[in-house]
Amino acid sequence: MTNQHLIIYTDGSARGNPGRGGYGIVLIWGKVRKEMSQGYRMTTNNRMELLAVIVALEALTKEGLHILIYTDSQYVVNSVEKGWLWNWVKTGFKDKKNADLWQRFIPLYRKHKVQFHWVKGHATNPENNRCDELATAAADGGGLLVDVGYEKGA
Repeated sequence: MTNQHLIIYTDGSARGNPGRGGYGIVLIWGKVRKEMSQGYRMTTNNRMELLAVIVALEALTKEGLHILIYTDSQYVVNSVEKGWLWNWVKTGFKDKKNADLWQRFIPLYRKHKVQFHWVKGHATNPENNRCDELATAAADGGGLLVDVGYEKGA
């Protein structure tokens, strides 16, 4: 297996928070680049930030990859890197928001060697800025999906 890292940039957006939302993703593997985005009719910023990471990981066809994820979401980075998530698992996500998404995230995370890196949003990182453009365009666009976890109060 190669020592090459898969680089993933993600961003989430919500207009009104809660409101129309979307995520944007840029995946980079060597010279190969792929962009993904989707909008939702009613959601929150944190849900879109986390969903971006989940969708990026779900798009992968191989396991055991070394992955660097760059996001401007301190919520996502700190939840994983500071171990908060694993405490929430122990308490059955009692009184925690977004449990449905975190439970979807965990098995994906465990398939790879993932490192999260926080980047300042709306700053000088062109890939993070591109993810923001994708996320906001998706939130403002048509074909909005239903964030069932949010709308049903998961």
